[in-house]
Amino acid sequence: MTRTKVATTSAPAALGPYSQAIAIDSMVFASGQIGLDPATGQLVDGDVQAQTHQALRNLTAVLEAAGSSLANVVKTTVFLTSMGDFAAMNEIYATYFGDEPPARSTVAVAELPKGARVEIEAIATR
Repeated sequence: MTRTKVATTSAPAALGPYSQAIAIDSMVFASGQIGLDPATGQLVDGDVQAQTHQALRNLTAVLEAAGSSLANVVKTTVFLTSMGDFAAMNEIYATYFGDEPPARSTVAVAELPKGARVEIEAIATR
């Protein structure tokens, strides 16, 4: 088993003592991504849809750095600070995963880092 830390400047740097992703052989375990602009380190302006777009762009960059892609995602977990944002998040999320989306859990949480409204983590193959 080969364990490799994945890091890219195309996504925001980790906000704590964790890796953007860890690859183990043919699997990639990507840490949660929020709607931070990697260039500024700040949340993108806008609503949960804008943050969902950016979180998924960040997740895409991390997966690509690991030799994977959104097409290879088998499971995601979505964290929302309000289930009232579920439909709006879902609308954007669906555009990234097409007709055969991965398995997914969506949970409501009290808070997310930097005041984000959505965070998305993933497990993928490569």
